[in-house]
Order: sequence, then structure tokens, then C-alpha cells
Amino acid sequence: MDKNKFAVTPPMGWNSYDYYDTTVNEEQVKANALYMAEHLKEFGWEYIVIDIEWYGYDTGSQRDKHQYIPFWKVEMDEYSRLLPCVQKFPSAKDGKGFQPLAEFIHNLSLKFGIHIMRGIPRNAAHAHTKILGTDKTANEIADPSNICSWNPDMYGVRPEAEGAQAYYDSLFELYAQWGVDFVKCDDICRMDMPSAKKEIEMLYQAIQKCGRAIVLSLSPGPAKIEEAWHYETYANMWRITDDFWDQWELLLPMFERCELWQSHVQEGCFPDCDMLTLGRLGKGFGHEWQCNFTKEEQITMLTLWCIFRSPLMIGTDLTLLDDWTKGLLTNRDVLGLLSHSAGARQIQRSEKKVVWCSKDTKENAGYLAMFNLEEKESEVPIPWEAVSQYGIQKNPGKELWSGEMAELQKTDAITIPAHGAKLFKL
Repeated sequence: MDKNKFAVTPPMGWNSYDYYDTTVNEEQVKANALYMAEHLKEFGWEYIVIDIEWYGYDTGSQRDKHQYIPFWKVEMDEYSRLLPCVQKFPSAKDGKGFQPLAEFIHNLSLKFGIHIMRGIPRNAAHAHTKILGTDKTANEIADPSNICSWNPDMYGVRPEAEGAQAYYDSLFELYAQWGVDFVKCDDICRMDMPSAKKEIEMLYQAIQKCGRAIVLSLSPGPAKIEEAWHYETYANMWRITDDFWDQWELLLPMFERCELWQSHVQEGCFPDCDMLTLGRLGKGFGHEWQCNFTKEEQITMLTLWCIFRSPLMIGTDLTLLDDWTKGLLTNRDVLGLLSHSAGARQIQRSEKKVVWCSKDTKENAGYLAMFNLEEKESEVPIPWEAVSQYGIQKNPGKELWSGEMAELQKTDAITIPAHGAKLFKL
């Protein structure tokens, strides 16, 4: 199977982490899926992704002490494979796993995704449980010295061990049976442990064997630019930052990260700027809050993510979206850059401003994104010489956030609010 055809354009969807952390349940997933199907699907949003510890019992119950309760009970089958916790996902009972929930989501014409951790459950290694397709057991492929620094659930596998590939193959055989369309694998992208690079290849091989097109997303970042070829060969998307949250201090470095990765955006392969921290956030973390970004900073985030063509994953509870945030997420002109633009380049960056250009792939048109990094409203000069060298002419343009026409051919500077952005098609 050609994995580059699994996601020809950047995936767009919802992920449970930023709002629910480890606590999301079946009812909440269904509510978000129903909202997406009714309000967002027509704009390109289609993935519903359940994030970390869907297999864990009592998640969130010790939040004052642990994000991930160490060495706690997990749901697991006889072949060392984690299953949905029936405490949170009741339709998973009797070994059905995520198949009923995936079917519910597919019946809404949406796609279903899950988060996994790299490696094999520690519980499986300690219990010497079986691995499907081999006579080896979990303890024989687990490496007890190969552990995630922030999550206690897994041991890394020893890639050279007999049975290690069979374990990953059995995982994706199960996920294909469930109807999974998207897998976000964590503790792997930045290759903190020596086996991580090889485990990415093992994930790829397992997807190739499972008979289902499953998009592979790698986390957390920052990804290594020197490994760009490896990511592009074996994955569909890879995080270029650590967990991204709603702070200007985290948004500002994304301009440099996108510049670093701008030449590696291609069909089926997308450097990932991480989730859209919009709307209500953090309930599962024990202190719910409204997005800390100003409205202008939210426009800046979406403008950069879209012109760069990052995957887009919404982090809020969709059912709580206010009209203004919903408007950001349903702007056809802006979201259109994900499906019909290419070749985006940062053509200017300083401490005060950033300018990006991109080309439309359906029309004889180009895009000009201008960002004001200052703490005050400023006149941002248009670098027309650099823009024209990119192939975009000094013509009138439509500002895609406001929908207003601008006579750009008559001006050499644009007024932009503090930390704001303007995106023109011309």
C-alpha cells in the first residue's frame, strides 16, 4: 500500500487531550463526533481521535498526584494488547474493543483514531503474557531499561528480538479489525531512546501488513530535521514541537520551526505543528480555562498552520464552541490552503514581522501571509521585491479572514494588530 495516499492532504480533526486529558469517555467522544458531523464536516474536518490512556482504569482520579497513575490496572487481552477500559467505554465489553465506537463514527461519515504509546505494556512483561503469531512472550521482547521518562505504562521493545515485529503486527491487525483510521504513536518522534527509530519502521511494516489504510502520526517533538527522510519514508505526520499550549511564548518559536521544515511538506507527509489550543481547555487537568490567546493570536496560529499546511487537530470540547471560535474553524477560504496550495515559503522574518508566500494549485493565484510580532499595532511593510521573485504579482487581493478586498497594488505596508496576522489571496 502507498502510505502517502492515506492522507493526501493534511488531516483535519479533533483530539481529546487538551480538554479531557486521560479522562475522556465514550459518551463524550460520541458528543464531539455528532457535533463535528453536523457543524464541521462540510469544511473538511473528519478525524475523531481518542488520546492517551483509553485502556487505563480510574484515570484522572489521582490528578493531584499523578497525570498517569503508576502501575495501575489496565485492560489487556491474552496477547499483551491493550483494550479500551470498559469503565469509560462500555461498548467495548465482551472483547469488542473499539469496533462499536468506530462503527458509530464511520456511520457519521467520519474517521476514527486512537493514541498509543511506543512499546509493550509493563503489565504484560511482568505477567509473561503471550504474543500473537509467535511462541515468544512479552518479557522476551521487552527492554526494561527502555522506558518513557514521563509515562509509566510501557517498556520499549528490543527490535532485534524474535517476536518483536509480531507484537506490532498483532496490534495493527487488531486496530484494522476495529476500524481504526489514524494512530498517534507517542514517546517516539524525537527518538529519545535508541530503539525509537527502528520502532517507527516496525509500526510502518505493521500498517503495511494489516490491510487497512491507517495514518501514522508521531509524537512528541521536536522532530529531528536530520531525520527528515526517515519520517517522510515511514510516517504521515510528525510533531515539530513538544506539546503546544495557548501561550505566545510557545507560538513565537513556531515561525522558526516552520521555516526549518518548510521544504518537507508533501503529499501524504506533513510536519505537524500540534493541536489548535482554542475554546475551552483543561477540564481533565483539573483547572478548566478559556483559551489564553487573544483573538489576534488565534488568527496568527491558524494562519501559520494553514499556509504551512500543518495537520489541524482541535483540542477543545466541540460542544462548547462559541460562535467566534467556530467562525475561525469554518472559514473555507483559509482552510482551503490545506487542500489546494503548495510550496509555502517564509520569505522574511525579523523580531518584528514575518512574511510567508504560497501558491494556489487550482487557480493562477498566490497567498501572502503577513504577521505582526510586536506588542502594538504596527505598519508591516510588504516586501514586494521578494514577493514578486516568488511569482506573486502586485495585484489587488482578498483578505481571507475579513473577506474584504484590498488594493494591495497601491500600498507598500499593511496595518496589523499586535500579535496579529493578515492573509491575502492575490
